Amino acid sequence: MRFDIDTYNEILNTLTRNKSRSLLTGFGVFWGVFMLIFLLGGGNGLKEMLEKNFAGFAHNSSMIWAQPTSKAYKGMKKGRTWYMTMKDAERLRHLMPELDAIAPTVYAGGTDIFRGEKSAWGNITGVTSDYRHIEVPKIKYGRYINDTDVMERRKVCVIGKSIYKTLFPDGENPCGTSVKVNNVYYQIIGVDYKEADGIDIGGKAAYRIIIPHTTLRTIYRRGEAVDIIAITGKENVVMSRIAPKIRSIIAREHSIAPDDEVGIQVFHTEAIFTMTANLFKGVNFMIWLVGLGTLLAGAIGVSNIMMVTVKERTSEIGIRRAIGAKPATILSQIIMESMLLTIAAGIGGIMLGILLLQAMELGTTTDGVPTAHFQIDFWLALFSTLLLCVLGGLAGLAPAWRAMKVKPVDAMRDE
Repeated sequence: MRFDIDTYNEILNTLTRNKSRSLLTGFGVFWGVFMLIFLLGGGNGLKEMLEKNFAGFAHNSSMIWAQPTSKAYKGMKKGRTWYMTMKDAERLRHLMPELDAIAPTVYAGGTDIFRGEKSAWGNITGVTSDYRHIEVPKIKYGRYINDTDVMERRKVCVIGKSIYKTLFPDGENPCGTSVKVNNVYYQIIGVDYKEADGIDIGGKAAYRIIIPHTTLRTIYRRGEAVDIIAITGKENVVMSRIAPKIRSIIAREHSIAPDDEVGIQVFHTEAIFTMTANLFKGVNFMIWLVGLGTLLAGAIGVSNIMMVTVKERTSEIGIRRAIGAKPATILSQIIMESMLLTIAAGIGGIMLGILLLQAMELGTTTDGVPTAHFQIDFWLALFSTLLLCVLGGLAGLAPAWRAMKVKPVDAMRDE
């Protein structure tokens, strides 16, 4: 297929003579490519934003907590109130080899936190050092609660991002300073910048003040009570499959029916991550379906317009054939016209899509950092360009074949 400067100029002249038709045809391709790029980039950004809501949570974790029983058992009526204890965590540790981290957690509710004349609001949470394996912290300053803090019942704390920004507006390192919570002073040992709130346990992470669970039990007189036992499974362990065993171990010690799923609540994070993954699989399928469908409709429009153009240029093509133009020359020109029109419109759609995606990314920027990246990768852009070339060639194939079959005698009859 020969494509020299004369052929290029001739193609441009042809497209210029049919400006309105070329613009109308190119708009279909332009819109199809724009829809595909914009929807894919937007879908990527929304997926990233949703995943950030669950960032840091172990995919194979479960939360266990007590609720009033829903079944009568061993002479006890349903609706009985009961509480988990530290012994339940120890039983799970010894009887469940499938488990990795076991983190009993207690809460003391929300309260004001003071530093001099400044105050912030936060939820008090008592944890073990293992809790960092359940909900991975994003430590900006200092460190997290460790085993020594728990054993020695130290009055230390890790504060969330919002508490830190309120009490330390100048952005200094707060480690070593103290805050007052319910007339008790705690030394700050770390700042957790984690912001994910998709799984809200014990309040939002940014508004949480974390202390050793032993310290909380002593100060708030909670004894051996446990509000939630957070656990993670070992590699390849599906938490939902071992839930009945977890319930039976806890139920046996509290005289609860082993199949009482209401009385012993077990929530699996794997359900959320699986649902999210399936949701975006469906969304991506619909995006590709709509985008490619619109793009294909635009390519068909190009083919139809080129077919009309060939019919209008029957006499011109016939004369060129009569003075020695080869069929391959006619074929290449029509295909090149179709490809040029398709690629020009398609690249315009890609550029507009990327421009709007960039504007969306800038619109979701917080503290100079994008909340999500509403963009497509290089390989997808390259694939789109190659796809445009193929569709342009295919769109011009039928008109080009018709043009190649034009004979001088047909041109004279048409004239």
